[in-house]
Formats: sequence, structure tokens, C-alpha cells
Amino acid sequence: MQRSDAIVAISDGRAGNARQALALAEALAEGAAVRHVQLLPHAPWRWLAPRRCPGTRWAFGPGFAALLAAPPAIAVGCGRQAALATRLLRGRGSRAVQILDPRLSPRHWDALVVPEHDALRGPNVLTLVGSLNPVDDAWLQRGRQAFAALGTLPSPRIALLVGGPTAQAPWGEDDAAALFAAVAARLRHDGGSVLATTSRRTPAAVCDALRRAFADVPGRLWCGDGDGPNPYPGLLGWAERIVCTPDSANLLSEACATRVPVQVALPGCARGRMQALQDRLLQSGRIVLAGAIPAAAEAATAAPLRETARVARQLRPLLRPLLLPA
Repeated sequence: MQRSDAIVAISDGRAGNARQALALAEALAEGAAVRHVQLLPHAPWRWLAPRRCPGTRWAFGPGFAALLAAPPAIAVGCGRQAALATRLLRGRGSRAVQILDPRLSPRHWDALVVPEHDALRGPNVLTLVGSLNPVDDAWLQRGRQAFAALGTLPSPRIALLVGGPTAQAPWGEDDAAALFAAVAARLRHDGGSVLATTSRRTPAAVCDALRRAFADVPGRLWCGDGDGPNPYPGLLGWAERIVCTPDSANLLSEACATRVPVQVALPGCARGRMQALQDRLLQSGRIVLAGAIPAAAEAATAAPLRETARVARQLRPLLRPLLLPA
């Protein structure tokens, strides 16, 4: 059996899962190249993962079968489909790190990384606040360089991160319209500019409301590919304050990885896991809730939330013999 020295990130291609797997794999690689493998699950493994059944070698197509033939030193996966892939690669000699609870015994992986509000615990289970992401000072600097024009917009620059309603945060179009109107009114009164971005989950009507609310406010709005390249790294890099909807652990975690004040809008909509994350960040002083948009002097006293680097440090003693030199 051939062996690759690579660190491979594995996901089902969903943006949140791919982002977490890549962020942790790149943190472990410390500058070495990381390959992202997007799985193409076939029935019945699409529904059975991460449980094994006959023929799992072909569960994700010929590309993954080739990876099994030359397994990487370390496989980092995120999501239920990836949990089967990392489990299979471990059986071929890879060290397997799985992000998110696979709903199966932790003994099938070398390490599991789960949000602290999950009940899963064990000697090889690491917990984190929020979600893993690549945001650090170097990432923010690259964002500023890539979207330098955003730095010429009037100060203070408020980044408005808009997700979409979920079962964990079922806000409505009227809630979003009221939020946009409040932010726009504040900017008209005090000056400044808006840096707004939406997600794939943002309803079209909410995008329309966003454009109407900020039609006469300086700034940059991004609602999809029709607005050009997504300036999201630049938005976080140039923001002096951030307002975030309460529906996405990824958005909230990335906002909190910056060094500027973060306000969670529509906090009364949060439930379950999102409520628990919101409470945790509120207790630490990293966020404020709805109300007046934080003034510059109201910057959070807590350090930036940089869980990816912390988790990577905890994993290195286990993985060090297989890691490439720094």
C-alpha cells in the first residue's frame, strides 16, 4: 500500500463543513499544502454514514477509492459523510480527526472535535466554543489587501453579516427589515458606512430589503455573484464594528475572531445550540446583544475567539510524529 505524507481535509462540500475541515487541517499543516477532498456519496451510504456496511470502499466514488489506496498521514473531516470517510482512512493507517459529533462511539477516530454544548465527552474528545475557522490576524490582513477600496469608505465601518432563518433562529423578513432600518438610521445620523454580506440561506426578499434600506448609505453590499467577488474577508478585515444575525455559529464565530465589537441582532430568536453559544459569548464579554450599536469606545474586553489555533495546539502532541516540519 502506498502512503502519502499529506494532510487531507474531507467534507461533503457544504460550505460550513468544508470551511471547518480546511481551517483545522491548514492549522495543523503550519504552511504545508492541504488538499480538500469533496465526497460524492452514493446510496445507501448517503444515509447510513458513518456506519460501515459491505462495499464501503466505493461509498464515495473512484476518487475516494484512490485515496484509500494511498491514504494520507492525517485526515481531517467535518460532517456525517466525512465521518465515514475518516473512519475508513483510519482503518488504512491514517490518523483520523473528526469535527462534529458523528453519533457513534469516539473509539472509531483518533480525535473528535465538538462544540462544548454537545453532550459527547471522552478521552479523545476536544471541545470548542463556536466553530473552527481560518480567521486570524494574518487572514484579516490578507482580506484588507485584497479589498483595499473598502478601507476608503467613511468611518465607522459597520459590517452587517446576514444569514438566514433556521430552526435554531427562526427570524422573519419583518425582523430583518427592522434591523436594516435601525442600522441605516444610525449611519445616517452619525456618519459612517455599511459593509453587508448575505449567505446562500438568505431569502431573496431579505436581500431586496437590504438594498432598499441602504440605498442612500455609503458602503458595499454583496448579495450574490451578481455583485462581483465576495468581499467577505475584506468586510471582516476593514470592519470597525460587526452586527451579525443570530442563526449561524460559523458567522458568529468568525465575527468574534476579529478584534472589533460584535453585536448579535435579533437575539430573542435564538434557540437551542445557538442560544447556548450566544450565552457563552455574552458571559465572556465578547458580544453584546440587540440595542444600540456598540460605539467605538465599547469594544469588547475579551480576547478574539481563536479556537482553531487552540485546538490545533491540543492535537499536535498526538499527531506530531506524522506532521511535516514547521
